[in-house]
Amino acid sequence: MLIVADVHGEAEALWRLDRRVPLLILGDLINMIDYRTNDGIVKDITGPDFVDTYVALRAAGRWQESQAMWERFRRSHDPAELRARFTERVIAQYEEVCAALEGLEAYVTYGNVDRPDLLRSMLPAGARFVDGEVVEIEGWKVGFAGGGLMSLNTPGEVDDDTMRTKLDALAGVDVLCTHVAPALPSLAGDVISGRAKGSAVVLEHLLSAQPPLHFFGDVHQPQATQWRIGSTVSRNVGYFRATGRGVSLPARHAAPAAGG
Repeated sequence: MLIVADVHGEAEALWRLDRRVPLLILGDLINMIDYRTNDGIVKDITGPDFVDTYVALRAAGRWQESQAMWERFRRSHDPAELRARFTERVIAQYEEVCAALEGLEAYVTYGNVDRPDLLRSMLPAGARFVDGEVVEIEGWKVGFAGGGLMSLNTPGEVDDDTMRTKLDALAGVDVLCTHVAPALPSLAGDVISGRAKGSAVVLEHLLSAQPPLHFFGDVHQPQATQWRIGSTVSRNVGYFRATGRGVSLPARHAAPAAGG
């Protein structure tokens, strides 16, 4: 199987993947803002000047100012019209990404920028939306817990209690897949933005349940891509929009290397 995360609208790279193996996507299929170029849905709606300033504030760690800037923009527009404009562009990106999944055996969970209900409804035949459940894939028992950390109250964010309930249902898996990183500085810290994006609940689960393998995304430029947490090998599968690559895990009848 091949495991990717943070597709962020990069449908062309999905088309180039090996279509003979199962594909696991660990969330964030649409691109709100590419912080390397500032391109994305937010730029399409707000314009380049707004998004350039917004990104600069976030890069400087001025989170409250960036949030206040967004709130001013939101309040200056009709809420229904603004939602409709975002939804139109989200649907367009999901259409492109989901077209690239046609004919694949794919398992898709969601991240913080996703619209879970919309994503679920738009996946093609053969692609399965997975969240809080265990699926056997190539001999591996794989558990999925989608969703991002609470920040802006977007549909793709989940609170700690919800995440804990999902993870409790996944005890005993061989492979745990989440969108969010565990709350370890080396795995959760982004070296570009300086921001830490890690879940204490995911870390607690890894320490108690100790699945052999844990894969995640969300952190685009991590300090470290892999860490051992007790007996669990926890690995960031990478920023797919930038790399076009994922992490391969051989079928269970072959001996896997630790962490893929």
